[in-house]
Amino acid sequence: MSASSQPCRPACRGDDSRAALALHGAALLADASGALLWPAEGVLAVADLHLEKGSAFAARGRMLPPYDTRATLERLAALIARERPARVLCLGDSFHDRRAADRMDPADVERLRGLTAAVADWVWITGNHDPEPPQGLGGRAAADLSIGPLTFRHEAQPGAVGELSGHLHPAAALALGGRRVRDRCFAHDGNRLILPAFGSFTGGLNVLDPAFDGLLAPGFEVLMAVRGRVYRFPCARLSPDRAR
Repeated sequence: MSASSQPCRPACRGDDSRAALALHGAALLADASGALLWPAEGVLAVADLHLEKGSAFAARGRMLPPYDTRATLERLAALIARERPARVLCLGDSFHDRRAADRMDPADVERLRGLTAAVADWVWITGNHDPEPPQGLGGRAAADLSIGPLTFRHEAQPGAVGELSGHLHPAAALALGGRRVRDRCFAHDGNRLILPAFGSFTGGLNVLDPAFDGLLAPGFEVLMAVRGRVYRFPCARLSPDRAR
């Protein structure tokens, strides 16, 4: 794995907004948006949209701006328009809770229906927040999905090979250019990959947190999305979060 701390070399689009990686023999692209692309299969995968997280917090008295769903869908729509994938895979926790669809603004519901209708195969991988994705929004639900050498699911399984998952919202922190940088990231070891959360109101868990123990081989690397660019770092460059 590369130990370079420079922006990833241009890949596919002639810029540094994405980076190439090989996973169990499949050639993939990590996009700065937080989406994972598999060009050979026409796949666009995103994890942890957490639609209507803001309204769920508001219902419990924590008032957040009610625009997270719209912002997330706008970013996803822009990606789909740019990439024109044959298949979109949402890797679980696409909806923040079982009643999320009931709280969605009608305009957002129609936007989502338009997105699912525009893609030949839209798959809602079930997650712990949405074990039964809402009906009437298009797409189909599955506990996991295998395509060629890869399996897509929500939660990483110890010992799995060729696995892509979400759930943990990986983020990385390190010293760079005299300052500390922390942002979401893709984390992989060549055999499995954990995607960052795509949702607008989703945070990130440091990849050095014990929650990741046993899921990635020693010497794993991260592809860190910072201000529209993707940077590649070995795990040895990373640092844990500061104690509060």
